[in-house]
Amino acid sequence: MTVTRRRFLAGTAATAAGLMVAGRMSPARAARNDQMNILCWEGYNSDGVLGPFRAANSGVTVRAESGTSDPDMINKLRAGETSVWDLINVNQPWARDQLYPEGLIKPLSKERFLPYFDKMLPEFAAPYPLAFADDGNLLGMPQRYGPFSFVVNTDKISRETAEDQGWNLFLDPAMKGRYGVLTYDNWNVIHMCLTAGLNPFAAIEGENLSKFRDTAMGIFGGAKLLTDDLVAMNTALINGEIDAYFTGGTYTASPARYDGADNVRAITPNSGPVDGKGGCVWVELTSAVNNPDPSSVAEDFLEFVQTPEIAKAVAFTEGTYNPVSQMGNPDVLAQFDSEELNAIQMDSLAEEMARSLDYDVVTSYDALIDIYTEARRT
Repeated sequence: MTVTRRRFLAGTAATAAGLMVAGRMSPARAARNDQMNILCWEGYNSDGVLGPFRAANSGVTVRAESGTSDPDMINKLRAGETSVWDLINVNQPWARDQLYPEGLIKPLSKERFLPYFDKMLPEFAAPYPLAFADDGNLLGMPQRYGPFSFVVNTDKISRETAEDQGWNLFLDPAMKGRYGVLTYDNWNVIHMCLTAGLNPFAAIEGENLSKFRDTAMGIFGGAKLLTDDLVAMNTALINGEIDAYFTGGTYTASPARYDGADNVRAITPNSGPVDGKGGCVWVELTSAVNNPDPSSVAEDFLEFVQTPEIAKAVAFTEGTYNPVSQMGNPDVLAQFDSEELNAIQMDSLAEEMARSLDYDVVTSYDALIDIYTEARRT
């Protein structure tokens, strides 16, 4: 499965091959107090984050590579690159379900890192389930997150109407030709399941596959615009070409909102088919790779990104903006001005989180993506 939330923002600060060569050539490899290598989503590899860390740690070589999907990054570790990387930053289900059981990451020091949870937003207060293994070990630190469902132009469709109708909005015949589909395939599959009244994270078989097929055909059949470019989608929404788009959230709406387009609003349905929830939320975890020659600097960096200025830099980087769990700390929250808080819809984030499922692995993905691909082509 490929996670496509940010697949086209894959800037690379260093190649894995280069890191391997550097590791083999380093005569001080046993100490590893002069290197830190992170495999991450975009943002952690930015100058705004890495620059201050380099300045505070002179003599430490810091390298980062931005991935294109969670599975691709995980497969690098499976292929033997645990000896290359010191930290990995991926979305929430992978640490518990794959990375830790496969021995690819190692527990963090609770003594060192649990106190940071006390200052996080209430949704992430320890023990935040997806940060801990069944055996109680701490597997990673949450930071960026965001509800991810759909987006509307509130000048055309009110927030209240969109939240009440939820995914049924896109099944309304009156909406035909009035919406776009942001083609993040994995997320589209999740959202089409929810639209069909199905749990995307449970097995989908028999008649439920037919429900999914009918829903996928209906949504693609009624769409005016299909693109994987969030800027193009927001532009179409602002220009009045469409009134809503299927698959989107704080992450995709934030650049337009930060530019002053407050009528672009991410929506989380008031209700849905899974325990009454109709939204979905992604959360990133940063974990320590089980490197056989561990860097003593890696956990220093993980602690560094908890600080107010750097947590803000992580939140507002690379042209899209996201809340961070550290905003429960007043010193972190004070880093954001009113326009920035408005851009990430801080006014409704807590209630949207409460209406959202945690992003997880799609159980029947292979069967669903085949149906989805057929519907998209048709």
